[in-house]
Parts: sequence; structure tokens; C-alpha cells
Amino acid sequence: MILLVGAGYMGQEYAKVLKSINVGFIVVGRSEESAKLFEDKIQTSVITGGLIKWLEPKPPVPRFAIIATNEENLGASARELIRYGIKNILIEKPGGINLADIKKTQALANKHRTKIFIAYNRRFYASAMRAKEIIKKDGGALSFTFDFSERSHLIKNLNKPKMVKKNWLIMNSSHVIDMAFFLVGHPKKLYSQVGGKNILPWHPRGSIYSGYGIVNPDILFSYHANWQSPGNWKIELLTKKNKLIFMPLEELKIQRIGHPIENLKLNNELDAKFKPGLYAMTKSFLTNSLFLKTIENQLKDIEKIYNVIGSY
Repeated sequence: MILLVGAGYMGQEYAKVLKSINVGFIVVGRSEESAKLFEDKIQTSVITGGLIKWLEPKPPVPRFAIIATNEENLGASARELIRYGIKNILIEKPGGINLADIKKTQALANKHRTKIFIAYNRRFYASAMRAKEIIKKDGGALSFTFDFSERSHLIKNLNKPKMVKKNWLIMNSSHVIDMAFFLVGHPKKLYSQVGGKNILPWHPRGSIYSGYGIVNPDILFSYHANWQSPGNWKIELLTKKNKLIFMPLEELKIQRIGHPIENLKLNNELDAKFKPGLYAMTKSFLTNSLFLKTIENQLKDIEKIYNVIGSY
């Protein structure tokens, strides 16, 4: 049995996948309103009142749990389930409201020998899987660049807590940053600059980002993002034979030597049917954990990559 915590948008998306693979699951939510929307859309009942209330009568311990609550409740929900004895937990990114929150979860998980994974579904895009095959066949990457520009005109109006917006690079932009380094490897050197401070009221720490670095073995990379100007997420990766372009990240364009850029046909039926990457990621969590990001790796990336890029 699988426990799904959260009946909002992401809870609905996970439920679609779980129903399609015919595994039993229980949904626990908080409000009657979100439960009604969930039940109308998914045709599956929701236990309301929240996680602590559901745990009070001491139900059987599920083997797996997926936490798809809002950001400020991810860490607390995970720790409740660790204490209750669940040994395999997938938490929506970034795993908690801040670094301290995630560290608390990791420490408790280590004490209880619980496996915790952070849900970065873009690792499981058909485009990412195909790119990894091409990179391997070409003998590895030579260089890459990525852009994590955000749509500030939309973010400023989102109904999100100030803490979430204040840490937006980790809360949201980390999707594209994680995908870029997942495809090639982690940096051994990273140099960053942040500009545009005190320009965006919802994110005064900065709004323009630029930097570069090296990934073992000597793969050069650079990045740029401007949250004041129009833009989109993008990754470009170069091998000896091909340039691979992700824009949007769900799609893969390729430029071969001596040829124009063309769209690469992908086996992406599951990405079209479900939230892209979610089916493959959920299957990985329930079977072999391949390509999933551990909470330990998430903490390392926050400290050595995201905090450096964002000057947090």
C-alpha cells in the first residue's frame, strides 16, 4: 500500500500515475475543498483532516509514501512519517522550506534508516533519457550551458508564502539546474555573480545571474538567467558530434555536424499522457530508485550549487 499525502494539484498528478499502474494507495489531505476537487477529478476518495489525524488510530504502516503537500509542510510531514515507521519516502522538491528544515529530515531519516528521495521529475523526461543515450554514444559531453530565467510577472502574483518566493531559485529554478548537472555531472569548480539586487520586491536578493565552472573531467559550462527580462528555461549541451538543445525542456532538438537544427523524435507517450517525467519517476521510486535524487545529494547541491549560484 502507498500513502499519498496531499490532495492538491501535485497529489492529483501522482494519483493519475498510481491508478494507471494498478497499485493500491490511500490519499490523505487537509481541507474538504481540495478533497472535493480531487475526488471529482480522480474518482478516488480522500481522507480529510490532515496527516496527524490520520495517524492517530495507528493504521498499518505503508511500505511507500509520497508527500505532495505545499512547500511549507513538506519537512514536517516527512518527519511524521519517518517516526511512524515508513521506510521509503518520496518528497516533492525541494524537500522542505529551507536548508535547516531539510537537514532535520535527513538527520531523522538516518536515525531511523529511512530512504528519502527528492522528486525532480525533469530527470525522467523522455528528452533527458534520450540525451543521456546520445551523450554516452558520442563519448561524453564537451561543454554545456543553461538558462533558468523566470517569469517574474507571473510569480509576483502567485499565492505563495513570502519564504517560498524568497527562496525561488531553490524552490523552482533548481529544476533546470538539477537537470543540467544530472545530464553531465557535478561541478568541481563554480564561479558565480548575482546582479539586480533589490529590484524585484518578491526576491530582493537578486534577479540577474551569471556564472561558469568545470565538471569532471574538465567539461566547461556556463549559465545565465535574467528574471527582469522575458525568457525561458533552456539547456544546450555539446558533444563531438552533436549539439543538443532543450527548449522547452520536454523537447529535444539536435544539430549534427554540417546540418541545421532539427526536432528529435522521442518516445514520449507517457510524458504526453501524464505530467512529464512523473510516470517514470514514480515507477523508479516503487522499483529500483534509478536516477532518483537522495536527500543527501539534495543537501550537497543546495550548499555547493544553489546557494552559490543564488548567493543565499
